[in-house]
Amino acid sequence: MSEKYNNKYRITSARLPQWDYGNSATYFVTICTKNRESYFGNIDQGVMQLSPLGDIALKFWLEMPAHFPFLTLDAFVIMPNHVHGIIVIDKIHAPTNGSMHPVEAVSKGQPL
Repeated sequence: MSEKYNNKYRITSARLPQWDYGNSATYFVTICTKNRESYFGNIDQGVMQLSPLGDIALKFWLEMPAHFPFLTLDAFVIMPNHVHGIIVIDKIHAPTNGSMHPVEAVSKGQPL
């Protein structure tokens, strides 16, 4: 099946058709840069060196729970041309009083 986005880009879904992605669950997420360009930095002697855009990616990743109080961050890694991360969506136990929990920097939300 050939699906197109904006009548230009071919996209094939890796989603399970029977799964409701609005469910509370733990998700492994990969976000790639356009054309797999190394916008987020480079690896020098086995250590990821973030570029200014990599710093922005890190900032926005860490800020997600402030925008989505039902979301908790787990392990993640920023690579030169993509980000891998584990997010936990728990709408059942989400704060209902409007308070938003910060990322627990000691145990969660830390780069690998």
